[in-house]
Amino acid sequence: MTLADLARTLGAVLDGDPAVVVTGVAGIETAGPGEITFVANPKYAKLAQTTRAAAILVEPDFPAIAAATLRTKNPYLAFARAIELFYTPPAYKPGIHPTAVIAPTAKIGSNAHIAAYAVIGDNVVIGDNAVILPHVVIYGGAKIGNNFFAHAHAVVREHCQLGDYVTLQNGAIIGADGFGFARMFAPTATGDWYKIVQSGITAIENGVEVQANATIDRASIGETRIKTGAKIDNLVQVGHGSTVGEDTLLCAQVGLAGSTVVGKNVILAGQVGVAGHCTIGDGVIATAQSGIPNDVEPGKIVSGYPAIDNRQWLRAVAMFNKLPEIIRELKNRNKPSE
Repeated sequence: MTLADLARTLGAVLDGDPAVVVTGVAGIETAGPGEITFVANPKYAKLAQTTRAAAILVEPDFPAIAAATLRTKNPYLAFARAIELFYTPPAYKPGIHPTAVIAPTAKIGSNAHIAAYAVIGDNVVIGDNAVILPHVVIYGGAKIGNNFFAHAHAVVREHCQLGDYVTLQNGAIIGADGFGFARMFAPTATGDWYKIVQSGITAIENGVEVQANATIDRASIGETRIKTGAKIDNLVQVGHGSTVGEDTLLCAQVGLAGSTVVGKNVILAGQVGVAGHCTIGDGVIATAQSGIPNDVEPGKIVSGYPAIDNRQWLRAVAMFNKLPEIIRELKNRNKPSE
């Protein structure tokens, strides 16, 4: 594919030799001749001066450089589309492996690929074009829409409901029991805590992806709901009875305690923790390792623990580094004069 072809496909404006042939994509540090790369983060802009890449995807106002440029409003999205042009994903032909165990009462749509040792329980309903890879388990009564894709060892528990175009990465667990226990007045043989039956479900709407080893617990009553377009990263824990809004991102190791309500277009960065029964408004951003013990108003950017306005937190962090110097100065001021 030439740079001219690539620019046309991506809707980018080319500044460079249109006849240059592109054979692949790479990061800006490692890209070589014949590969394209991108700059979307200002901290990598200097590397654009020295990269050996055939061309760089950049924003329209990026300064002129020696390498060819493909100018577009969203270089990161364009790069994502470029990857698809040069990568051939595995193909899964329709068919059922002889070791798969499928209940006679299950209903599976057309063009399904069901791999080795998958287990599909009683009264499960799955739409068309499903890809179910080895050792996936779908408990009885689950309802799943069209174009479902479950990687190896993903689990969907009983009676859970999944929409269309849901993707479960390896080890994702949908609908495990929520963490509900009531303390008893008198201990029993099984201990001091009485398990609360988790009779509710987990509901996953359309276009949701749940990545590796993330867990979305079922509710004790009612439901836990992940709304359309939300993306759940590796090792995320969504507690029982929580709701996650449309197009929200929960990044790695985020933890939501029970009955948390997260609005739409929220970004909770890595290792953010949210206390139970909190409401996080639409458009909130919480930076990495923030702890949120209370409600957060829509549109806020928060940091730290307890989470406060990001700008205030940045000022506070800057002061932390100066505390030893401030203490020394105060001690010197308070020294008795000789």
